[in-house]
Amino acid sequence: MPLTGLKVLDLTRVVSGPFCTMLLADFGADVIKVEAPDGDPSRVTGIVGAGENPYFVNLNRNKRTITIDMKQERGKEIVRRLAQTADVLVENFRPGVMERLGLGYPALSALNPALVYAAITGFGKTGPYKDRPAFDFIAQAMSGFMSLNGDQTMPYLRVGIPISDTIAGLYAAFAILAALRERDRTGRGQEIQTAMVDGLISMFTFASAAYFSTGQLPPRNGNDHMVVAPYGLFNASDGPIAIAPSTEKNWQQLCTALKQEHLMTDPRFDSAEKRREHRSEINVLVQAVIGGRTREEWINRLNLAGVPCGPVNNLSQAFSDPQVLHQEMVLQSLQPGGPVRMPGFPVKLSNTPARLRKPSPQVGEHTVGVLRELGYREEDIEGLLKTNTVSMAPSPSTANSPD
Repeated sequence: MPLTGLKVLDLTRVVSGPFCTMLLADFGADVIKVEAPDGDPSRVTGIVGAGENPYFVNLNRNKRTITIDMKQERGKEIVRRLAQTADVLVENFRPGVMERLGLGYPALSALNPALVYAAITGFGKTGPYKDRPAFDFIAQAMSGFMSLNGDQTMPYLRVGIPISDTIAGLYAAFAILAALRERDRTGRGQEIQTAMVDGLISMFTFASAAYFSTGQLPPRNGNDHMVVAPYGLFNASDGPIAIAPSTEKNWQQLCTALKQEHLMTDPRFDSAEKRREHRSEINVLVQAVIGGRTREEWINRLNLAGVPCGPVNNLSQAFSDPQVLHQEMVLQSLQPGGPVRMPGFPVKLSNTPARLRKPSPQVGEHTVGVLRELGYREEDIEGLLKTNTVSMAPSPSTANSPD
């Protein structure tokens, strides 16, 4: 696999860090997740059924885990030994926590100059907000992201998934691979920082471009596009359809598919700027035609004409969609508590694809094995267990592969 042989020390929890290390593990990295004695909080967060928490299982697939009390000096020493043998360390503590433990980048890079050290925070490791607690909801609010969501009639509204966490984790994974490429040339690692607020701001594209160009705050357009019209949701006779004719050619294709060719030469609509200016009028005209047929009829007709469109699916419909299933975007992990379904791999490599090699680990499942790899003797391991410096759980018999 592409990252086979890469050793990653994962000191993260909840979403942003585990999402980053999951991406690395999916492509073959040996990710050793360090958990506190009570485990990652996401093991018990959210909607937990009869078995294991799907929230945790999804984010921690393909990893091994060791449970360490890092408040104890012997626990810190285990982390140091792990860092000495690691290529990458990822942490998402508040700024200063790792330094107070004696495990910050300066201390660990002195032990292992080749170490790539990635820190994921809410606001950054320096600056006036560095010590503030950060959650996705706060990042969405403070970044300006929430001010762009919804329409002018609505209160400010967050996106329904932890988007700042996952974007920060994605950027961290990207930066790690860039730093490893640099290490190939120089032999030295470096410190990486990504922040939840920064990640959201980086994705504003045309919204920030409009603001910087005009000094005006972009309006909240809801399902309408800031630049293109018509564009958005239109109601067929049996439900809504998303229609996105974003180019001049798409606009002409839409007019032809609707049998409204005269709109192409209508002086109100004969340019993108005019269509944007007369958005409400053109939306009414398009809606009047769309409402006369079913979603399936329009989706077939519009796609045949080359107009981007699709149904508004809920999760049940999305996870049973034939294209989603063809893309293998639903996986099943064979956990000890029973099978757990989760989203699949969004990146496809032709020769060395990502794969589900092992289920997400139980608390402390690999503690003893990892300590043995570090060279701890059996009597040392017994002592660490007796003092609760580390803890372990029985290894389950169920696995996804022989690995």
